[in-house]
Amino acid sequence: MTDFERQPDDVLAELVALREADAPTHGGRVLSYVYDSGLAELDDLAARAARLVQPVNGLDPTTFTSVAAMESDVVGFARRIFHGDASGAVAPADEVVGSVTSGGTESCMLAVKTARDVWRAANPDDERMPRLLAPTTVHAAFHKAAQAFGLGLDLVPVDPETGAPAVADVAARLDADVALVVLSAPSYPFATLDPVAEVAAITSRHGIALHVDACIGGFALAFQEGLPDWDLAVPGVTSLSADLHKYGYAPKGVSVLLQRGRDRQRRQYFATTGWPGYPVVNPTLAGSKPAGPLAAAWAIVQVLGEPGFVRLTARATEATRAVREAVDAIEGLRVVGDPVGPLFAVRADERVPAERRVDPHHWADAARASGWHLQLQPGMVQADGRVLARTAHLTVTPVTDSVVGELVPALVAAADAVRGVPAVDGAELVSGLAASLPGGTAGLAAASAGLDSDTAAGLLGAFGLLGGEGAGGALPDRLAPVLALVEALPGRLTERLLVELLARVVEPRG
Repeated sequence: MTDFERQPDDVLAELVALREADAPTHGGRVLSYVYDSGLAELDDLAARAARLVQPVNGLDPTTFTSVAAMESDVVGFARRIFHGDASGAVAPADEVVGSVTSGGTESCMLAVKTARDVWRAANPDDERMPRLLAPTTVHAAFHKAAQAFGLGLDLVPVDPETGAPAVADVAARLDADVALVVLSAPSYPFATLDPVAEVAAITSRHGIALHVDACIGGFALAFQEGLPDWDLAVPGVTSLSADLHKYGYAPKGVSVLLQRGRDRQRRQYFATTGWPGYPVVNPTLAGSKPAGPLAAAWAIVQVLGEPGFVRLTARATEATRAVREAVDAIEGLRVVGDPVGPLFAVRADERVPAERRVDPHHWADAARASGWHLQLQPGMVQADGRVLARTAHLTVTPVTDSVVGELVPALVAAADAVRGVPAVDGAELVSGLAASLPGGTAGLAAASAGLDSDTAAGLLGAFGLLGGEGAGGALPDRLAPVLALVEALPGRLTERLLVELLARVVEPRG
């Protein structure tokens, strides 16, 4: 007799079956979301390290001192490679300190929370809502942070060709109500390295904080040569975020947030003794938290060291070069801007006749049909009217180096299969769908506010999602029409429908 309702081996077998439906996390066939070093030894090391601290609660490093030791080592490594270790060359008030977080979103949110609190302390009589100033391409985590912490989000349009904001455009929006400027190194959508040093020279003169979001590529860019200064080597950079579960090759979720100055970083914390339980002191948004991701990241950093990261970055960089050269040779496609790091975005080449162009969303769907997963990104009209083209995003990792010989022919074949096929017209698609809905297109636009769950689910069904006719309750095989809807529908309506879709996907069945 045991206390078990089911046998452990049976449950694990079920989990194996569930995992078989997932996109593959190893082998280089998914060019987004996963960051495969190609070294099975690192995966095994991470699993063993996490298992050793499985029962540990990262809430209290004074009780679990291993947490304090590992976090100190990981932050120290990050501080060194991002040039925050000044070896006594700066005043103690400017010393770089940091925290390990659960991921990039938490790092970004904490940077914004810190900046808001610093701004409030410096402007106690200013009743304005503080602003977060950033390029259109800033990660959505900063949209979330602005909403959560009560800042106005002021987005600076970027050049559609380069993906970068103009320094003058950022400078023109600076004022005393700006609590934080955020730049990316690189940006997620286009892998553009924003003009960090140039903007920092201006923000520092105004006493305005500048955060560098290096979450996606920081642990790769740190080991690349020939880049302009972009990290804590730039004096005006007050904080920096970088994810170890991306190009640090640790399992999710683990990130680092570095802040310049102890006093500034202390405003990141939450502390209270105002209840009858234990004193609560949290440097992160979470209270109780697993030590496993931290232990895995710590072990990987210890084993690889800087030389290991240099070698892995070189492999990813070489693979990126090979894939970019292949894409550059595909008629009808072109890479956006001058991307840095092992990632880039691809758009249709409008310089060639329409019959020779390749729509990136059709291209991504064709590649997916042959087993290669690219990420579809919608087009966007910026506040100044300039349009960011729809793209396909490719994140390249060290393991890609071993599959370039398969990937490149697959990308070429996918382009050949869809060359000249017109992009899905989102407006036409919406119009056709709306014709069968009460109120037609006008009713659809009006539905962007106040949708209840059942109405939202009905719209998803009409669009062929969530159990719509022929959909089988799952996403369709082709995602190009879905992204066309995202582009064409009112933003609020799209967001509400996506909330409904994701919420219903995880609702209990039966």
